[in-house]
Amino acid sequence: MGKEKDQDKPTAIIVGCGIGGIATAARLAKEGFQVTVFEKNDYSGGRCSLIERDGYRFDQGPSLLLLPDLFKQTFEDLGEKMEDWVDLIKCEPNYVCHFHDEETFTLSTDMALLKREVERFEGKDGFDRFLSFIQEAHRHYELAVVHVLQKNFPGFAAFLRLQFIGQILALHPFESIWTRVCRYFKTDRLRRVFSFAVMYMGQSPYSAPGTYSLLQYTELTEGIWYPRGGFWQVPNTLLQIVKRNNPSAKFNFNAPVSQVLLSPAKDRATGVRLESGEEHHADVVIVNADLVYASEHLIPDDARNKIGQLGEVKRSWWADLVGGKKLKGSCSSLSFYWSMDRIVDGLGGHNIFLAEDFKGSFDTIFEELGLPADPSFYVNVPSRIDPSAAPEGKDAIVILVPCGHIDASNPQDYNKLVARARKFVIQTLSAKLGLPDFEKMIVAEKVHDAPSWEKEFNLKDGSILGLAHNFMQVLGFRPSTRHPKYDKLFFVGASTHPGTGVPIVLAGAKLTANQVLESFDRSPAPDPNMSLSVPYGKPLKSNGTGIDSQVQLKFMDLERWVYLLVLLIGAVIARSVGVLAF
Repeated sequence: MGKEKDQDKPTAIIVGCGIGGIATAARLAKEGFQVTVFEKNDYSGGRCSLIERDGYRFDQGPSLLLLPDLFKQTFEDLGEKMEDWVDLIKCEPNYVCHFHDEETFTLSTDMALLKREVERFEGKDGFDRFLSFIQEAHRHYELAVVHVLQKNFPGFAAFLRLQFIGQILALHPFESIWTRVCRYFKTDRLRRVFSFAVMYMGQSPYSAPGTYSLLQYTELTEGIWYPRGGFWQVPNTLLQIVKRNNPSAKFNFNAPVSQVLLSPAKDRATGVRLESGEEHHADVVIVNADLVYASEHLIPDDARNKIGQLGEVKRSWWADLVGGKKLKGSCSSLSFYWSMDRIVDGLGGHNIFLAEDFKGSFDTIFEELGLPADPSFYVNVPSRIDPSAAPEGKDAIVILVPCGHIDASNPQDYNKLVARARKFVIQTLSAKLGLPDFEKMIVAEKVHDAPSWEKEFNLKDGSILGLAHNFMQVLGFRPSTRHPKYDKLFFVGASTHPGTGVPIVLAGAKLTANQVLESFDRSPAPDPNMSLSVPYGKPLKSNGTGIDSQVQLKFMDLERWVYLLVLLIGAVIARSVGVLAF
């Protein structure tokens, strides 16, 4: 009887067991789908995984939890309470920021402490300006949640939603976050302090939209958190929820997928082929693998979304409309995982070391795709927050040094880059902490560079956070969660809408799962906070060329500017009638 019931369930195959794949699996399983997940590695979580050796534990990717409400919503939608599954530890202070000299700045949710810190650099009126900045960041946060994270942008018409047009200027997408912080802070040092967080999205503060000040808002008002036992606890508990509620759900590890299968008519995804040659069929396929990798390697030539080589490829027609014909990847990183023979005094849980030539360092990373001579870098000490991350009396330390992604036109010797970054970090920490023997304290080491990120996680060119988040690669300009041509083929993850970062991907998993349900003429559970005013519609019909119809549409330069003018005029009109709220 149980087998007959399972046979009646719609079937879903998910390619990749990262946080997006697991969250989508959990949502579909709750809606009665028979879910099967295929993962190339022997562990779950993707970049939200752990490195463990000799009693030391390191977070391979994310090391702090932001936007906690988005995490809690995922658990609540599954009928669970997050606190029953994950023990969150509040990190206080948030960070200690180190400048090139002996000066530091402490970021904290303690407003009395933060007020003293701001006024120390900005003077007595500095805190008033800080509060104005946070007020703007709060607007960005609230508007982004409602108009971006909870809505899909399946096409041009999605931009024309009156409510969205009415709010677009309030999100400051046409200004960089650096430009916005300069309006509120006089000193270069605090401009750096309140803009560096976009590095979490693999972006430069000089090109990331001003909208992303929402990161500073959530850090300073909601705090930053750490799951006891490591960040992997989040995807692992979601996986356990799936298994508990749906014993028939299957998670297959060491099972790399080589191809998405299509129907004979080449109009619908029907399953996957593994590298072993095995074929598995399902009613719907959701790809959680890196979208660029999937486009190049998993979807047959006549079914590709034409993403292709970073920096050289076309996107959807509405992206082409406003002038961009190239996709850009986020940065990569040189990451060091150090087992220390003692507790390293002078380091907190989260530490930021900011370059003296702040802009120059970002130009090197994003324009030259290299490693700055004087890079900013991040130091995480998980054992300072959760002592179980290291043996008693010792520390686990993770170092992240941002650098450019792989550039095929200018090959790098990554052994030399790693050695240079390692030497710089050790010299800096030795000097800052007054520990001339710091290097001798390292008893074991693991390193990730751009090639290893690419190899282990199929991240195109080692771009650790997928596609970049400049204005021309967000909203409707970002690859869609639904393939524009092939029915029952969906995407979830960092490189598709709404974007990168664990909480953002969790929001994307909800959008993707709801689209899957609608493709089966099933309505998702009602959500009072979510209102999709634009219908998803049907996949576009093939034009017989093997290239998406959307991609083939071309527009004159004048029309590209007309589109932007329409947005701006619409925003002004909406503001005049009271729809736009600043």
